[in-house]
Amino acid sequence: MAKSSKKVEKKDVKKKEKVKNNDGYFKEVKKELKLVKWPSAKEVIKYTISTIILCAILCAIFMLLNLIMSVIVGGI
Repeated sequence: MAKSSKKVEKKDVKKKEKVKNNDGYFKEVKKELKLVKWPSAKEVIKYTISTIILCAILCAIFMLLNLIMSVIVGGI
């Protein structure tokens, strides 16, 4: 019985060490995120609109190609 209790104690110590190591990790992540230059709201809106326009253009191109291919294949 004494051996099993020692194993449990060792596991508890290892878990506590992992938590302490993770605390350092999250501190480093927070520190790095403070260094990031985040875009302004104006920039986010500009990029969002340009992405939506690009998607609409690509959608139109693929729809046109689909129409052309269906006419060609349907004509055979």
